[in-house]
Amino acid sequence: MKVPTKRFGRTEVQMPVLTCGGMRYQQGWDDLDPGKIDPKIQENLEDCIHYALELGINHIETARGYGPSEMQLGWVLPKIDRSKLLVQTKIGVKKTAKEFLETFETSMNYLQLEHIDFLAIHGINTLDDMETCLKKGGCVDAVRQLQKEGRVRFCGFSTHAGPDVVSPVCESGEFDYVNLHWYFIYDQLHWPMVESAAKMDMGVFIISPNDKGGMLYNPTEKMAKLCSPLTPMQWNGLYCLARPEVHTLSIGAAKPTDFDEHVAAVSNHWNSPMVGEIEERIVQSLENDLGADWVHQWHKGLPLHTETPGHINVREILRLWTFEKGLGITEFAKMRYNLLGNAGHWFPGEQAVDVDAHNWSCLSASPFADRIPGLLKEAHACFHEEKEAKRLSESSQ
Repeated sequence: MKVPTKRFGRTEVQMPVLTCGGMRYQQGWDDLDPGKIDPKIQENLEDCIHYALELGINHIETARGYGPSEMQLGWVLPKIDRSKLLVQTKIGVKKTAKEFLETFETSMNYLQLEHIDFLAIHGINTLDDMETCLKKGGCVDAVRQLQKEGRVRFCGFSTHAGPDVVSPVCESGEFDYVNLHWYFIYDQLHWPMVESAAKMDMGVFIISPNDKGGMLYNPTEKMAKLCSPLTPMQWNGLYCLARPEVHTLSIGAAKPTDFDEHVAAVSNHWNSPMVGEIEERIVQSLENDLGADWVHQWHKGLPLHTETPGHINVREILRLWTFEKGLGITEFAKMRYNLLGNAGHWFPGEQAVDVDAHNWSCLSASPFADRIPGLLKEAHACFHEEKEAKRLSESSQ
């Protein structure tokens, strides 16, 4: 059975609900000389592509920042009937259209394709990024030129930001789709930006649902029990896709069999009432452990990190505290917490250091203002590690 498809917003493309993400099967995170590519790694990448196509996963997604991914894909994609492929690459925010176009040429030379279906501006994570892209002579103007030349079909953007950035970018009307973070443990904070995309009839592509959704490929015993008979990865994916506003999930396969668990979920449990029943079970468990008031209101009235003393990212820290306490996702919480202060605009804000030295009047709109400083200190004591954390794309492979 082929995986289901959804209309990808105003692009009108029938998009498979699972995407073949290109950031785990490539050889490392730096551009490499072609002669240094291990033939076995290349063979595995090509096996992933062909297996994905057999499953109906014809959306192949990569980026200029994914080391030799584009080059390695360029050795297999041109051999496949182009009409059977939907290809996306992503290029980071550039100061000028000229610089963006030069980088695009590098990508296309590697991919060895005449055109791509989707081109995303990679990492619009701040309002300054948005202004840079939308200004005259900026990235969006460059994409418009490529569209006129027939080399790009649709223009999108990728982001690690929240609604304060993503919603205005969506509402600019300049983009056909967005790659963003949203899943169960991001629901309360990030759903407004999915709504903003839907209001503009944009395609919504969910990034990293398995890793950023709570390291669900290595689930806690509690999460596994709550999601049974599905696996946590299966349930989280179906939870996302049950929303009509969400169209596809990125599956960053390191080997062909990495698709199987997800394909089984969307093939056998599409629109199953089991998904909602598991959600209710998880929410009830969270309420039992943390209290219903906290579970449903913890995120309300919280300031952005730019509005807090020391730029402490209160929203993110309380999110990590909540789901670590409720679902036991300690390793995930530690990994994400230690990115604070170490990942720039990809994961902004700071850790909860010197909490007692600050005035917390900025919390006045929160129903839990009195509790939060203590929870910030608790989170820091539980999650902080001395070693410097790195994003996946900064780590050696």
